[in-house]
Amino acid sequence: MGALEGGCACGTVRYRLKSGPMFVHCCHCSDCQRQVGSAFVINALIETDRIEILSGEPKPTAMPTDSGRPHLVYRCTDCGTTIWSDYGDRKVMSFLRATTLDDRAALPPDVHIFTRSKLPWVTLPPGVPAFDIYYDMAALWPAESLARRRAVLGDG
Repeated sequence: MGALEGGCACGTVRYRLKSGPMFVHCCHCSDCQRQVGSAFVINALIETDRIEILSGEPKPTAMPTDSGRPHLVYRCTDCGTTIWSDYGDRKVMSFLRATTLDDRAALPPDVHIFTRSKLPWVTLPPGVPAFDIYYDMAALWPAESLARRRAVLGDG
């Protein structure tokens, strides 16, 4: 995979990924639908220190969630584009909005989650795992990605 770069709508925030993501979610939950104003969001899970900021500085905004868990979205302060989220206020792992990449098709989803709230006119692609709520990470994530997650979160 070549260097992946992206940014906000106005160009103030620019970033480069230092590696590929651990895993890519297409989330159909009602929180994501409300927050992005779309049918779903595509999140590339990556260690925060692997996002190199080239220009600008995204600022966090706390968002309400159905679960009540902390959710910070990092936005461009000029145009408001969300660049990534921090679910659970963990700081070390980010959910990068994959469609802020210059090549918006570069990171197709590895899995579709929270399909119980998927809009009825959205058709899921064949061959991509889909779950009503969530899934067993140990069963779906590549071993290298699981090791990266353990290294950054220190769990398990």
